[in-house]
Formats: sequence, structure tokens, C-alpha cells
Amino acid sequence: MRRFMALLAACATMLGLMALAGPAASAATGCRVDYTVTNQWQGGFQAGVKITNLGDTVRGWTLQFTLPDAGQKVVQGWSAAWSQSESTVTVAGADWNGTLATGASADTGFVGSFTGANPKPTAFTLNGVACTGSVDDGGSTPPPSDGGGTPTGTPVGVNGQLHVCGVHLCNQYNHPIQLRGMSTHGIQWFSQCYNAASLDALATDWKADLLRIAMYVQEDGYETDPAGFTSRVNGLVDMAEARGMYALIDFHTLTPGDPNYNLDRAKTFFASVAARNAAKKNVIYEIANEPNGVSWAAIKNYAEQVIPVIRAADPDAVVIVGTRGWSSLGVSDGSNESEIVNNPVNAANIMYTFHFYAASHKDNYRATVSRAASQLPLFVTEFGTVSATGGGAVDQASSTAWLDLLDQLKISYANWTYSDAPEGSAALKPGTCGGSDYGGSAVLTESGALVKSRISTPDDFPTG
Repeated sequence: MRRFMALLAACATMLGLMALAGPAASAATGCRVDYTVTNQWQGGFQAGVKITNLGDTVRGWTLQFTLPDAGQKVVQGWSAAWSQSESTVTVAGADWNGTLATGASADTGFVGSFTGANPKPTAFTLNGVACTGSVDDGGSTPPPSDGGGTPTGTPVGVNGQLHVCGVHLCNQYNHPIQLRGMSTHGIQWFSQCYNAASLDALATDWKADLLRIAMYVQEDGYETDPAGFTSRVNGLVDMAEARGMYALIDFHTLTPGDPNYNLDRAKTFFASVAARNAAKKNVIYEIANEPNGVSWAAIKNYAEQVIPVIRAADPDAVVIVGTRGWSSLGVSDGSNESEIVNNPVNAANIMYTFHFYAASHKDNYRATVSRAASQLPLFVTEFGTVSATGGGAVDQASSTAWLDLLDQLKISYANWTYSDAPEGSAALKPGTCGGSDYGGSAVLTESGALVKSRISTPDDFPTG
């Protein structure tokens, strides 16, 4: 995305917040912990852990609690650093949520496993101070699921493992479907926007089918902490799965524009996430966000080296390939889809990316998509209602024309962005992610209200 000013502003905001945290932890004087089992299946469960500071400002927090059964293990945590020693679990705040003002909360969570019973944890402490709170074990009866942790009646519960058939994305019944959802902003800047409450709202209030997880590679992203970013992506995949949403793992390459610059990083990352998530039905892989300043031949070369890495671990998942000119099928570079049609990627079960920003990309871009959709399987993994900078006014007319076209062609899409970033494309008003209310119209921007009105209409998922 060509959003450099917005990204610089976001970086400055986050650097300011990090500066407030200071190097040393301060004592806690009062705290509350709300522990809730949000999903449970045979041998596994997911829990949300909300920490609220009831005393003076805490800078640098560490939560500890005890898992009372020896068979209970933390498998994967998010929004903090999780570790376990015997029955003691330690959770340390991240840079962006390590400071808790009086009354402030941090939402974290984890996926766990158990071999016997799954009793409630005990003895929560924050920086050594005992916390009050509530523990909800989710009840003795787990929610209905498909046997793999996916709630029934949800997009994943209905459609199951997806695949490409002809030029369409198809469900387990071999029928074309359209997924409609939202993209995160860069998780290195806006991770606080992606917690149990926000994803609950996305799944139940927005009725979204899809969460795109935008993991930048540069711009303070993956290259700075490969293990940490891989862990965060996996945590969001699990959170989406628990709510029955598809997770689109986006290897968000932007600068430099040649994806081959990150070829080794891509192979390492996708080998890891594909092996870890191969058994899941909700994962889709997007291997290069917006190639730019590079030929289609170079993009194709990159794709034909990365896709086999994914296929070695996960042979069934759909893979999405970026296209030339910031994933415009080459239109932004003065080309068109013919270069892909005449020289497609040598791989099966793949789709091609198209991105647009409604205020900047209009009739000639829509004409290209209309023409290309009869020959190529397309997926709009990112679009905005504003200009290509990510800012400016919402173009209601062009946005509506685009969404009508995508509905007509059954092309799936994710909107940029489900965040409270200080830019016109953000769906949430500034400050939303600092609280716990993500539902209803009061937190929505003009862009958010428009996109939610389209996403929240009933899906058409044929099963017969």
C-alpha cells in the first residue's frame, strides 16, 4: 500500500507510547483478572485473559497464575510473552501494552491443551500482587464444533476446506462462494486492535467471513523478530478459527517492491506457518502483498519457489499470488492481465491478487477486473474506500460500484483496515482500540459504516 505518511504517523505514535513505558517495572497495588474459556474441544481449549489495573500506573507488568492439572499446557499465546514452568504460567506485557494506567486493561489469551481434566486456574498475581477477578470455564459442555475446534454454522463450519475450481473460490461442496471480511493494519503498530473483544465483534456484529492478517516484512515487521511475528500470526489464526472465520496470512511485502528480496525469509516463514496450521481448514496463504517496480516474470519466479514450500507441509490450502503494479494486474504499470493469462504460475489451487482504492482506481480498473475474471481466479485481498494513500474522503459512489461488481462476479474481498489508525481508510474511530467496545455504530468511521453495511448482509453459501 502506498500509505507512507500514515505509516510514519503510526510509527511516531507507537514510539511515543514505547517511550512512556520506561525500562523498569513498577509495583502493582491492585488488579483484576478475568479468565474466560472461549472455546473447548477434545484435548484443547482457548482462553481469554483480561488484566485490569486497579491501582497506580504500572510500567512493565508480569502476570502469573497456576494451572492446577499437570496435563494442562500453554500451546500458543498472543498479545504478550507467554511461558510455562511446570504448573506456573508467566505472561509478560509487550512494548505496546506494557504500561497500564489506573483502570486500564490489557487483553491477552492463549490456546492450551489438556490430557485429563481442564480445571480452572488459580492464584493470579500481577507483579507479585494478588488479583481479584472471575474465572469462567466455559461450562461443562463445549460449544458445538466440527471436531476440529471450528464452531458449526459459521463460515468455516459451513464451507470447510476451500479450493479453486475454474476461476472461482469454492467450498467443500464444490460450489463457488464469496468471502467478505477485513484486513488488519500492520500488526507491529496496531496489535492492540486485535483481541478477544474486537474479533468477537468482527465475527458476530459484522458477521465477517474472513480476517486478513497483515504481517509486514520490513517497516519494523517480521525481519526484526521472525519468531515473535510468526507466533503472533499463529495466535490470530487460532482466534479466527475459534470464531469460525477464515484467516488469510498476508506476507505483507511493500518496500522493496521485488518479492525476491525476501525470498529466503518467505521460505522460512511459510515453512513454519504451513507446518503448524496444515490441519486447519480456515487458512489461506497470501505470499506477496503488493509487488511494485518489478516484472511479472520476477513475481512468477518468486511464486514458483515459495509455493512448493507451502505445499510440502500443507498440500490443500489455497495460495494467493501478488500481481504487478501494486497488485493491480499490471494496470498501474500500464499493462493488464494478459501477461498472467499468457504466462501463468505453474501451480494448482492458486488465485491472483487484485487491490484497489476506490477514490483513485475507477472505470478502467473495473473494466480490467470484469475482463480478467473470466480467465483468472481473482481475490481482492485488500481494498480501500478512499485514495491510494489510505487517506482522504470516502468515495461512496466508486466504493459501491466496486462492491457491486465483486458481488456480481463472486470475488472475495478484505477491506483495509479493521483498525483505529489516523487515516480515512480505518473502520474504527481513533481511540477505539484503547477500550473494550468494538460493537455498534458509535465506534465506526464513515468507511467502517459503509463496509460493515455490505459485509453484515447474509452470506450465500450453497451446500446442496
